Amino acid sequence: MSLCTHCRKRKPKRRCPVLGGGLCQLCCGLLRDNKFHCPESCPYLARHKSYQEEKILQKKQAFSGDILDDERMNWLSLHIEAPLKETGERQRSFTDRDAVLALEYARDRAEKGARRLLLPGRPDTPKNEAGEMVFQSMENCRYQRSIILPGSLETYAGEEKRKCLENVILTVKYMARGRLEGRSYIDHLIGRFAHIQEASKQKKVISTV
Repeated sequence: MSLCTHCRKRKPKRRCPVLGGGLCQLCCGLLRDNKFHCPESCPYLARHKSYQEEKILQKKQAFSGDILDDERMNWLSLHIEAPLKETGERQRSFTDRDAVLALEYARDRAEKGARRLLLPGRPDTPKNEAGEMVFQSMENCRYQRSIILPGSLETYAGEEKRKCLENVILTVKYMARGRLEGRSYIDHLIGRFAHIQEASKQKKVISTV
């Protein structure tokens, strides 16, 4: 009896164009567009991408609703994305996958009570440089209300940070459309920040006239 070419345990029910052999459904799901760069012609990839995009869109809509309507949360999101924009400008090799890894690092860092994550044998080196930048930017972020009063600089609760991080992660995945090795999100982010900067300059010019 033939067995899955990857696990050698289960019956292969799918033909894998990358391995040139049969895969069981479980191994196909684990390897698909993750460890393998699956060709667009693969029918299982097409089905998988459609399903994943729908799931990401549903999650993103659930997260984005409150954040988009909240100036305070928008401000925190900008501070989370700014280090990704800076890294993407400096390094053309910085991909959407790298952005997700950085955001997940910052999320894990925040969940562990701001304890430093260290590499074995390298006590002074953070695991993820971009992730550390995101975490520090998020931790230093303060929101100033429109009416400036004593104590008007507000800090953010842990749940607010987590929610914003999750929303940005979903945004990256949604814009990448299953191709995280590209820069769809990063390039869009750089353009969005340039637009914000230009709009800010125009506003200053108008206000001085």
